[in-house]
Parts: sequence; C-alpha cells; structure tokens
Amino acid sequence: MMKKLVMSLLAAILILGAFGNGALAASLTLKGSTTVLPIAQAAMEKYKALYPDTEFSISGEGSGNGIKALIDGTCEIANSSRFIKLEEVKLAFEKGAYPVPFGVAIDAIVPVVHPDNSANNLTLQQLRDIYNGKITNWKEVGGSDKPIAVLTRDTSSGTYEVWEEKVMKGDKVTPKAQVMASNGAIVQVVATNQSAIGYIGIGYLNESLKGLNVENIEASVETARTGEYPISRYLFMFTRGWPTGETMRFINFVLSDEGQKIVADTGFVPIR
Repeated sequence: MMKKLVMSLLAAILILGAFGNGALAASLTLKGSTTVLPIAQAAMEKYKALYPDTEFSISGEGSGNGIKALIDGTCEIANSSRFIKLEEVKLAFEKGAYPVPFGVAIDAIVPVVHPDNSANNLTLQQLRDIYNGKITNWKEVGGSDKPIAVLTRDTSSGTYEVWEEKVMKGDKVTPKAQVMASNGAIVQVVATNQSAIGYIGIGYLNESLKGLNVENIEASVETARTGEYPISRYLFMFTRGWPTGETMRFINFVLSDEGQKIVADTGFVPIR
C-alpha cells in the first residue's frame, strides 16, 4: 500500500513538473516565403499576447522550401507567395498529406530602383527585356547613361516564380543577374546602388527605394486589390490537411479583423 502511494505521489510530481516546464504548451512552426514573413512575425507577436503559452518557430527560406517542409511534416504552416504547383500536390498525396490553402493577403510585386534614378515607368516588355539582357543601359528606358545592374531572386522564391510567369513569359533571366536570397537583401542592395533594379513585395517598400510604375499604373492597395496593377498576386498560408487545434486558432486569428489589420500595418493589402 505504501509503495502504491509513493508511486502515485511520484506520478503527480511528474505531471505538475510537466505543466511547470511548459511541456504541454502548444507550438507552431512556420516556414517558407520571405514575402509573407513580416505578416507572420507581426501576427505571432499579437497572438502571443493573447496566448502566451504558445511557442513559435518562424523562418523565411522561400515558398518552395516552405511547401516542401509542409509535405515532409516538419512545419504546421507553409507561408507561400504563390499557389502550390501540381507536382507538389502529387508529392503531398504520395506522402499522405493534403495541403489546404488559406489566402491571407494580396500583394503587388514592385520593380524598385535607387531614389536618384530618373526612370519612373516601365512597360512589361521593357521589364522583360531588362531581365533577359536585351536592354542593358538606363538611357534606353528614360534613365541616365548607366549600365543596369539586374537583381533577381532564387528559383525557390515564390516572388521569382510569379515574376517569371507575369513578366518573363517564358524568357530566361540573364545569367549576368545577381541572385538575391530575400526581399530584404534586394532592398539593401538597391538602396546603395544607383544602377540597380530589383523587385520586391509592396510591404517591403520604404523611403530608401523608388518604386516604378508598370504600364503607367502605380502599385497601391487599390490597384493590387482590383488586379489593375499587372503584377499582383495572393499570399497564402498552407496547412497539412484541414487545420485543427492551435493551427486552426492561428489561421483564424490571421483572417480575423485584428489579423487583417496586421496585414495592412505591415504594408500589404488585406484579403477583405
């Protein structure tokens, strides 16, 4: 009888210790798009104020890598600045996963230059010719007589894939282009290089850059929402199957009034 009592006390102590150490606290891992990253990070901060026991791990390594992690089961949410590809869906099914998309924001991909660059507007054809290497000097498109330093994103980037679809139209990016790992990296280079051109999500625009109009249309909340701006897109959070528990609660928070205000506050366009 004494032995049973001691074992019961030990079990109770272990359970109390588990609660005290946060072993039963919920956790969420988000991986993927660097474009969606500011939204996810800002939402996480507000969410943790409401649910302080939830532990988060958030990283930005590109939409493709985020979707791969979701398929492999190493994250609960994949942030993506593009829709999932058919081959990714097939791979997910093979691994017993069913990716579910949640549109969380609207974005405009904005070509950006140094503020001292005199160019103001580019057509889609001019952008294509700059990025395929046919146009190599700013004087050809309304700028000064300077060679164009082309910055692009790596192929795992959802931003790159949307740019490839909407701007390149099957053309290859010039091998002279400098490949950058993130929106933030492009911002840093363009802000210090008067010859550079890059492209970023609208939420990354700041006073150190100059956003160019495309087809005489300025990227804005309204032109992105209506689709008038020609390089607009949705931003997604994908879950592995229909979300439940903490994953569902976080997705619902991002889509709530407060969550959509966070989207606007980070410079992107609310989904509603």
